[in-house]
Amino acid sequence: MDLLRILIAILLPPLGVFLQVGFRGAFWLNILLTLLGYLPGIIHAVWIIARR
Repeated sequence: MDLLRILIAILLPPLGVFLQVGFRGAFWLNILLTLLGYLPGIIHAVWIIARR
């Protein structure tokens, strides 16, 4: 299941984080990072998914 979440996180980083943590702080941070730059959003999303 984590592999699927990582693939989703590469395509849509906030969705990958949402599937992992829901509407908590990490989700909103990921939206901000994705808006500031797509690559930081991906890195954060993969880090959140791999950490848990």
